[in-house]
Amino acid sequence: MFVAATTECFGSLPLVPALEKLVELEFASVEIAIHEGGGQLKPSEVMSDLKKAVTLCRHTHRLDLVAYSVEIAATGEEHYEQFTACCKLAKATKVVQITVPSAELGTPFNEEVEHLRRLVAIATHAGARVSIRSQIGRLSEDPDTVVVLCDNVAGLGVTFDPSHYICGAQRNKNVDKLMKYTYHTHLRDTSKKQLQVRVGQGEVEYGRLISQLRKFKYKRALCVNITEMPEVDHPGELRKLRLLLESLI
Repeated sequence: MFVAATTECFGSLPLVPALEKLVELEFASVEIAIHEGGGQLKPSEVMSDLKKAVTLCRHTHRLDLVAYSVEIAATGEEHYEQFTACCKLAKATKVVQITVPSAELGTPFNEEVEHLRRLVAIATHAGARVSIRSQIGRLSEDPDTVVVLCDNVAGLGVTFDPSHYICGAQRNKNVDKLMKYTYHTHLRDTSKKQLQVRVGQGEVEYGRLISQLRKFKYKRALCVNITEMPEVDHPGELRKLRLLLESLI
């Protein structure tokens, strides 16, 4: 296992300054967010100019690029075309891990299975693998649903974020069953009432999580995903969690 951070931590900054901030905080590995609603790199931009996107993502200021988080706003066939472009980017930059959101609550289960199967097939062709991120308000907020989705979509995994199972409506469910499906992680500290709190003031048991992941020979990223909070030293929080995770591995 190794510690990484996502550029989502600095979502208000363009990609290059966000990478520079993570270098200053002494992170060695990074996940790049490719979100249509973000200001760093968009799936539509990747599709319209793949060569430019590859060049941009190769210049990570000495950070080891280990994953992409992809959120596509387009629907229909354009959604899959943009995802295909992101997979080509992953292949060109030698990235295997791609995280996507699951469907919103209320989406028919079979419809989501077919959608995810198509994404996994596209990613597999490019030598990448897909995981759905744990997320309140989406099908993945229920750990039982995540298990069923992964069992029905061969090759699908989860980007495990314990915060969404501590603070969400499914907080009383056992999440240990998700460890064997975990391809990637997103980490911050969380209370039962607030998705993100200062490191050390929440209920995330990092040591136990790492121990559980080790049982399934998880050797991939522990990815810090802390966004800015009012009147809180944001870089200090990122540094604090990096040091804590490094001390546990």
